[in-house]
Amino acid sequence: MIARTLALTAALLTASSALAQTTVHVAPAGDDRHAGTLSKPVRSLERAQALVRAKNAKEDVTVILANGTYKLTAPLIFRTADGGLNGKRVEWRAAAGAKPVISSGISVTGFTLHDQKERIYVADTPKGLDTRQIWVNGTVAERAWIEIKAADVKFGVSGFEIVNPKLAYLDKLARPARLELEATGFFTDRYSPVKSISGTTVTMQQPAWDNNTWGYDTITKPIFPEDSRLFLVNALEFIGKTNDWHARYHQWVIDPQAGKLYLRTGIDEDIKDLKVVVPTLETLVSISGTPAAPVERLTFRGLTFAHTSWMGPSKPTGYANQQSGAFLHDVSPIRPKDAWDKCGWGCVEFESMRLKWHQMPAAVQVSAARDVTFEGNEFTQLGQIALGIGNEPTAHLTGVGLATSGIRVSRNRFSILSGGAIMAGGVRTDAHHPTDPNLINRDLTIEDNVVVTVSQDYKDNAAILTTYIDGAKIRHNDISDAPYDAIAVGWGWGYNDAGGNPNYEQNQKGYVHNPKFTTPTTLRNTLVEGNRIHGVKLWYEDGGAIYNLSANPNSVIRGNHIFDISNRIGIYLDEGSKHFTVTGNVVETGGKWLNINTAGKMYARRISTDNRASGNWHNSMSTGGRWLPEIGNDARGNFLIPDRNWPAEARKVIAEAGPRD
Repeated sequence: MIARTLALTAALLTASSALAQTTVHVAPAGDDRHAGTLSKPVRSLERAQALVRAKNAKEDVTVILANGTYKLTAPLIFRTADGGLNGKRVEWRAAAGAKPVISSGISVTGFTLHDQKERIYVADTPKGLDTRQIWVNGTVAERAWIEIKAADVKFGVSGFEIVNPKLAYLDKLARPARLELEATGFFTDRYSPVKSISGTTVTMQQPAWDNNTWGYDTITKPIFPEDSRLFLVNALEFIGKTNDWHARYHQWVIDPQAGKLYLRTGIDEDIKDLKVVVPTLETLVSISGTPAAPVERLTFRGLTFAHTSWMGPSKPTGYANQQSGAFLHDVSPIRPKDAWDKCGWGCVEFESMRLKWHQMPAAVQVSAARDVTFEGNEFTQLGQIALGIGNEPTAHLTGVGLATSGIRVSRNRFSILSGGAIMAGGVRTDAHHPTDPNLINRDLTIEDNVVVTVSQDYKDNAAILTTYIDGAKIRHNDISDAPYDAIAVGWGWGYNDAGGNPNYEQNQKGYVHNPKFTTPTTLRNTLVEGNRIHGVKLWYEDGGAIYNLSANPNSVIRGNHIFDISNRIGIYLDEGSKHFTVTGNVVETGGKWLNINTAGKMYARRISTDNRASGNWHNSMSTGGRWLPEIGNDARGNFLIPDRNWPAEARKVIAEAGPRD
C-alpha cells in the first residue's frame, strides 16, 4: 500500500513538473512576433530572454536554440531576473543535434588585389570598426609584425630613439599612430601603443609607457634581457617583412578610418576560398546579479561562443601586464620620472599600485551568481580570456564583480583563444579580505574540459587561473598548446596573507602604502587532480605546468600527468606557498620536476612553508628552492624513474588523467 502511494505521489510530481515546464524555441529564421513554439520560434536571443522573464518565477524554463548563427549587435546581459526565481531553473541549450553559434563576427567578402608581389588583398569593412583579431577559415591570422633587438633602440622617459639605421624607414610608415610595441619578458607580455614617430624619435602613448616601464620584468628592464623579445606590430608596411619560417600564413592590417581590411594570402591560395571573420564586440555574454541578490540556477549547454576582440591594449592605457591577465591601468601620482630606469625590480612607489591592478575582461563573464553551469559548450576564436568568473568589477561589463558560488564548468571545449580559457577570482582587497561575506568566490568546479591553443596573443595568460577562491576544484581536464602555465592557482605572493611577507616588507618596502593583514585570505581548499597537461610552457621559462601563489590551506595537487614540456618546471609552488600536499603525480620534464620559491637567502624565514611532496613519480632529479624539513618543506618519499619505465601505479595515474567518459 505504501509502495503504491509512493508511486502515485511520484507520478503526480512528474506530471506537476511537466506542467510547470515552459519551453521557448529560437531559430535564426524565426520571428520575434511569434510565441516561441517549435513551429513558430522567435528569432532573437533578446526576445527569448523576455519570454523567460514572463515565466521563470513560476516554472522551469528551457530555451532551445536551433542550428545556425545568432549574430549579436550588443552583449547579452543576464541579471537576477533572468535566472531561475523562487527555486525554479532556467536552461539555454542547443536543440538535439544542433550546433548554435552565438557570435559577434561578420564575414568579410569582396576582396580585390592590392599588392600582387606581396599577395595582399583588400576589402571593405564598416567604417570605424577596429579589431585586434581576425580568423581565416577558423584559424588565427596575425597582425603584421617585425622583431627588433634591444640594441636597435635606446629607451627613454617618453619612448625610444631608433639607433639602428636599418630601421630608419619607420619614419615613413603611413600610420605610425597605429603601431604598437610588444615586449615579452620572463613572465610578462606587454603592449604599448605608439603616439608618433619623428625622425628617429618614437613617442609612446601615456600612461601605457609609464606603466609598462616600472615594476617587474618591464619593457626597459626585463629580468633576463637575453630571453626578452621586442616586436613592432600593426603596420601595412610590415607584411612580408618577417620570413615564412617565422610568420603565420595569413597576415593582416585594418584601417578603421577608411574601412579597409588588408589580408595577405598563401602563395598558392585563392582568396575566394577563404572565410574571413572580423569580430564586432568585446563581450558576448555578461551574467551578474548583485552580491545580495545573485543570478541563480542558470545553465548553458551545447552552445558555441565565438568572435570577440578586447580592444583595451589599443587604447592609451595599453596592456601593462603584471602576471596572467592582470595589468596596471591607472596613473600613479607618485611615480618617479626616472622610474623607467630606476624601478625595474620594484620600488616603494610601484608597490602603492599593487592592490589596484585590473584584470582582462572575458568574452563570457559571470559575477554575483550562484549555481550557474556551463556544460558541453565550445568557446572558440575569442580575442581574450574566454570565461571570466568572479573577477574584479572593472573586468565585468555590468560593473559588478566577485560573489560567485556553485559555478560548474564541465565538458566544454576551449580553443583558438587570444587569452586564457578560464580566469576565476579577483586580485584586489575585496577578493582576499572582503568587506561583505557575499563577495567571497567559493565552490568552483572546472572538470573534464579540453583546453587547446590558448593565450595566442596574451602569452602571459595561464590556460586556467583561479586566484582567491574558497574551494576551487580543477579536475580531469586536458590542457595543451599554451605558452605559459596550464593551471595556476592562488594569487598575491604571500603579500596579503596573515602577517604579510617579510621579503616584500624588507626588500620592497611593500607595506609603506599597503596594509599588512592580520587574518587569512579567502584562498583555501584547492584541489588540482587528475589533469592531463602536455605541450605547455611553450614560451616562458618562468612558472610551472601547475603553479601556486600564497598560502592555500587544505590544498592538494594529486594524480596529474605532466609531459611534453621540454625542460620547463613541472610543479611550482611560488612565493608564499603554504599548506600544500603534492602527491601521486607523474611528471616528465628535462628540467625541475618540483620547484618552490623560498625567497633566496630569506628561506629560513619560512615565507613558503608547510608543504609536502611525496609519492610522486618523476624522470628528472632536479628540484628548485629549499626543500628542507626544518623549514617545513618536505620532498622525501618520491620515485625517480629516469627511463620512464613507469611502475603500475604510475601507469594507472597516466591512464586515468584527463577527461572522464
